[in-house]
Amino acid sequence: MKISEEKKLEDLESFVISSKMTALAKENAKNNIFLDAGRGNPNWINKKARLAFNRLVEFGIIESERTINKGDMAGYTEQHGMRQRFEAFLRPEEYKIDDFWLDILDYIRDDLKLNQDEVIKEFVDGAIGNNYPMPARVLKNTGKIINQYLQTTLYNGVDLKDETDVFATEGGTAAIVYIFNTLRENKLINYGDKIAINTPIFTPYIEIPTLNDYQMVEVDLNSDASNHWEIAPGEIDKLLDPSIKLFVVVNPSNPGSKAFSKKDLAEIKEVIKKRPDLMIVTDDVYGTFVENFQTLYSVVPDNTLLVYSFSKLFGATGWRLGLVAAHEENVFDRLISQLPNKDKQELNKRYGSVEFEPSKMKFIDRLVADSRSISLYHTAGLSTPQQIMEDLFSLTHLVNRNKTDKYIETSKNIVGKRYTDLHDSLNYPKDESNDNSKYYSIIDIYTIAERKYGKEFRSFLENNFEQLDFLINLAQKNGVVLMDGVGFGTHPGCLRVSQANLPTEDYRLIGNQMMQLLADYHKQFIEHKVKIKNK
Repeated sequence: MKISEEKKLEDLESFVISSKMTALAKENAKNNIFLDAGRGNPNWINKKARLAFNRLVEFGIIESERTINKGDMAGYTEQHGMRQRFEAFLRPEEYKIDDFWLDILDYIRDDLKLNQDEVIKEFVDGAIGNNYPMPARVLKNTGKIINQYLQTTLYNGVDLKDETDVFATEGGTAAIVYIFNTLRENKLINYGDKIAINTPIFTPYIEIPTLNDYQMVEVDLNSDASNHWEIAPGEIDKLLDPSIKLFVVVNPSNPGSKAFSKKDLAEIKEVIKKRPDLMIVTDDVYGTFVENFQTLYSVVPDNTLLVYSFSKLFGATGWRLGLVAAHEENVFDRLISQLPNKDKQELNKRYGSVEFEPSKMKFIDRLVADSRSISLYHTAGLSTPQQIMEDLFSLTHLVNRNKTDKYIETSKNIVGKRYTDLHDSLNYPKDESNDNSKYYSIIDIYTIAERKYGKEFRSFLENNFEQLDFLINLAQKNGVVLMDGVGFGTHPGCLRVSQANLPTEDYRLIGNQMMQLLADYHKQFIEHKVKIKNK
């Protein structure tokens, strides 16, 4: 690839660059096996929830046939006695998954204290998708189940389940878009406002604020390799600047994979005491991969919107299952109530067609309305089959009742083994702390170059090749796709490796391919030195 083409690529978004690398890697010069460790899609799935969903749909069809059964047409479902009919339908001696359903029924009755007929009716209608999502934000009992799941996986002992409102969304990405849009529509962020971002971070959080729709000024709270991607000392103090309106984090970080330490969480809590108007968004999709993880939402709930997705843990990126959670008392509602009268009148007009008293409309409900451009609020909400799948994924964990969740432990062991194999093959330092999710690695190729061949060679790489040159050659020659770290907010030379989406045995191979390519560059370096000497 020509240098001019490489420079053009550098202007593209990291995931677009990755797709370009994929095309090169599939036709690589060495005819190597194609290895794409660029994307974060896991190569495992949770089978229990999926099998349970299939049984639910089957029962839903049988229930529908009770009222109308004419050829391919079935009718509506009836709640009365549904739990008893469902239990009669279950055959655990024939279908092992039915044991899970019996556990769910017990959990609904004994732990959640919910009406079993009502919950099964919600599950059935939701799975067969026979009605609009009602309420639009999240189905009634689904919200309670999801809240219980968030409590047990992310809050680390803080009880917020009865004080948290949930909006089920089309994956975490939709949640991100909805949040920024509604913040802007409700005058909580404006052109030229400052947004603090804990970098490196998932690329949309860097890119969205700079779009014409927002034009915000970014303030980076930096993490770097010297501290295993933990937020650097003193960086949190930047949040004391009263001109910073919003603080955005991915926790554990993507691509650094580092969760906030207890010290970091305590420092942020102290900042909020001095900055009670600071809005926070925390994206915690990788939280379950960290031992004793604690979300920022459980530390400063009044100031924080929680974004979560079921995609990574449960291998469900195609299902598009996410959510936004907000405390019932929060800074977002408070700031809206403090807006100038002119802005309040404008917002009352905006939401007046869907709410009798729009001034009392919660921020999280404004998210739902804005997600469907207000006028389609009556048909808003995540599809009901998707919501029921969120229930079932949640329940695979909840029915363990605080015992060790073997599925979660297995997922952590998988990424941990791949992380170790990759780092060992590169002779690259490992972070074995409990705060490291190990879902991704950031590999600094310049650091490896210096350790292997010396400072002079590192300088040669940095000064004689474009930022993406190593990444391009790794794909074009060796058939390996990684992601450029610069788009996530790292310095040049950093590559993101996903430990999620390839067979475990491939991670040593990736490391070996990287070292082979580095040896090729070193050969060029030696030839370069010879030429200079001969001159």
